[in-house]
Amino acid sequence: MATLWRRRERFLGVPGRLCRTVRALSGKNEYDLLVIGGGSGGLACAKEAAQFGRKVAVLDYVEPSPQGTKWGLGGTCVNVGCIPKKLMHQAALLGSALKDAQHYGWNIAQPVHHTWSVMAHAVQNHVKSLNWGHRVQLQDKKVKYFNMKGSFSDSHTIRGLTKAGKETIVTAENIVIATGGRPKYPTHIAGALEYGITSDDLFWLKESPGKTLVVGASYVSLECAGFLTGIGLDTTVMMRSIPLRGFDQQMASLVTEHMEHYGTRFLKRSFPTKVEKLEGNRLQVTWKNTDLGTEETDCFDTVMWAGRPELTPTAIAAGKLLARRLFGQSSELMDYDSVPTTVFTPLEYGCVGLSEEAAVQCYGSDNVEVYHAYYKPLEFTVAERDATQCYIKMVCLREREQRILGLHFIGPNAGEVIQGFALGIKCGATYPQLMKTVGIHPTCAEEIIKLHITKRSGLDATVTGC
Repeated sequence: MATLWRRRERFLGVPGRLCRTVRALSGKNEYDLLVIGGGSGGLACAKEAAQFGRKVAVLDYVEPSPQGTKWGLGGTCVNVGCIPKKLMHQAALLGSALKDAQHYGWNIAQPVHHTWSVMAHAVQNHVKSLNWGHRVQLQDKKVKYFNMKGSFSDSHTIRGLTKAGKETIVTAENIVIATGGRPKYPTHIAGALEYGITSDDLFWLKESPGKTLVVGASYVSLECAGFLTGIGLDTTVMMRSIPLRGFDQQMASLVTEHMEHYGTRFLKRSFPTKVEKLEGNRLQVTWKNTDLGTEETDCFDTVMWAGRPELTPTAIAAGKLLARRLFGQSSELMDYDSVPTTVFTPLEYGCVGLSEEAAVQCYGSDNVEVYHAYYKPLEFTVAERDATQCYIKMVCLREREQRILGLHFIGPNAGEVIQGFALGIKCGATYPQLMKTVGIHPTCAEEIIKLHITKRSGLDATVTGC
C-alpha cells in the first residue's frame, strides 16, 4: 500500500549532496508528487493528484521474475493478478458450461479439448492493451511516466535507472512509495527457486503448464488450481494447515470440498522439502505428511508457489484518499471495515464483513445470531449439477436491531451478488431491513433475503421449493 515518505532530509553520498545543492539554487522541486510504483494504488494516487492541478510523475519498473517473466505498466492486478486470473477462470467456467449445454439440448462433439496457447495469447493481448491504456491515461492527465527503477538519494530526490543503465535525477516535494508486493519463493526448500514458478509466471506461459502442483492454500492458490483443473489439467494443491486463512473457515471448507469433487487433488497437512529436476524436464517433489509422519514423492510438469497479494480496489481507494489528503485539504482515511471480496474458485465465494469466528471473538457467541441456508441454483437443476456446497451465511448481532456483521455466499457469480449487498452492510443494514427487501426471482441472490433459519435452532437449513 502507499506510504508517504516524510522524514528529515539527510545526506546519502555525493549524488544526494549535489541534488540538494541544485534544488537549493532553483528554490523548488521539479514535481509536487512523485509516485514510485505503477500499480493500482500508485496510478490512482497519481491521477487523483493531477486532478488538483499538481505536477505529478510516476516511476515504474518491473524486475523480471527469477524465471525471466516481465510485463508492462499497471501492476499486479492488470498483468499477473485479477485480470488474467478472471479471464482464465472464465475459460474454465465455459468448459463446465459445455457439459451443461448437452442437458439443455445442445449437441456438443466429444471429446472437448482446450488449447492453452490460444487462451494465453488472447489473455496476454488484452493485458497489453490495458498496459497501453494506462500510459494513455497518464498522458491525458499530464502525468509524467518514467520507466525506471528508483532509489532514494535524499527525502526529496530519486535516482532513476533505466534498463539500459541511463540515470535520471527526479526531485519532488512529496514522494509516495506504492511498490506493492511480489510472490516470495521458499528459498529454504532445495530447488524451489531454480525449478518453481509463481503467479508472476503462470499467466505468461506460452505453453500449457501440464500436470501442476500448487503449493499453498491462499485464495491465489485455490483460484489458480481451480481454473487449471477446469481446463482439464491434472492439478494438486498442497497445504500445510488451513485453506483461505483469514476467511470464514466453514466457507473455506466448503470451497475446498467442492474443488475436490471438481477434480482438484488436495495434499493436506503436508509441506514440500525439495524439488528435483529429472530427465525430460519433469520435476520430482518430495514432501512430508505431518498427519501420517511419512515422506512422499510425485512428479509434476510445473510447481507453483502461491502468495497472497493485496486487493486492488482497496489500493485504488487508499491511493485516491492519500492524494486528497495531500492536495485536497481532506482528512479522510481509508476505512478497511466491511471491504467486500470474492474468491474466484470453480464455485465462487464472496463475502463482506466479519467471519463467524471473528464475530464470536468480538461480541461473544451469546450475542451473535447466524442465519444460513443450503440452496440449489436454478441453472443447476436441468444440468443435474451437484449443489451440496452452495451455501449462504449471514452473521448478525442478536440485539433488537440485529445489525448485519457479515455476509458469506458460495455459488455462481458470487462477486456480482456480494457487491450489491456490500453497500447495505456498509451503511449498517439490519436483518429486519433485509427481510423487507423484495427479491428478484428466480436468482441466487434472492436466497439471501429469504434467510430465516438460525444455526442456533438446529433446524434443517436446506431450501425446498422455488
